[in-house]
Amino acid sequence: MEWLDSATIGFFVVFLGTLFLFGELLVRMRGIFAILGVAIMAMYFSYHLAGDVGFWVVILYVVGLALIIVDGKVITDGTVALLGVLLMITGLALPAPDLIYGILVSMGFLVGGFSSGLFLKVFPSRDLWARLTLKDRLTGDMGYNSLREDYRELVGKEGRTLSAFRPTGTVEIEDKHYSATSGGQWLEANMTVKVTDVDGTRIVVKKINEEKPSDEA
Repeated sequence: MEWLDSATIGFFVVFLGTLFLFGELLVRMRGIFAILGVAIMAMYFSYHLAGDVGFWVVILYVVGLALIIVDGKVITDGTVALLGVLLMITGLALPAPDLIYGILVSMGFLVGGFSSGLFLKVFPSRDLWARLTLKDRLTGDMGYNSLREDYRELVGKEGRTLSAFRPTGTVEIEDKHYSATSGGQWLEANMTVKVTDVDGTRIVVKKINEEKPSDEA
């Protein structure tokens, strides 16, 4: 396997191995992606461990992968997963014959990890990190709407600035106070404004006298 002496080949080998391993964590493939990923990474390590590097780098890699799985199933805040990613990159880069090779395989790991998300567009997803991404609980059919209905109804309504906007401030609309933004405009307090847009809980207002009048027929 002398072709693994090439840093470019090492990049693609690590890319594919990471792509399938992470893909197995993200989608339901009945272990097919796991087998491919393990086989590819075993080939990488078996070749590079022929030198002076000990088997402990493989342990780093495996422990890192285990931390990612634990984070996804138990902790779900991403902190332990980040540590796992760092351990996996370390385990991959240390056996590299030179610095350039180490940088390329690290890049191959990162690119492969991000690219594995493309499998979600094709295959059914697992529940890993479901609580972190709030896919299960914060959906419209379970009563959650990222755009609050009471905020949606503010579009087109007029109000009065209670503070200066630089470019954020407080506005009063129908006797209620809201945090809002004027975009790139600076507004003074006690100015009449109109709500032009709502994005989630972000309210955008504009000074009324700057709005262009509509053309008369």
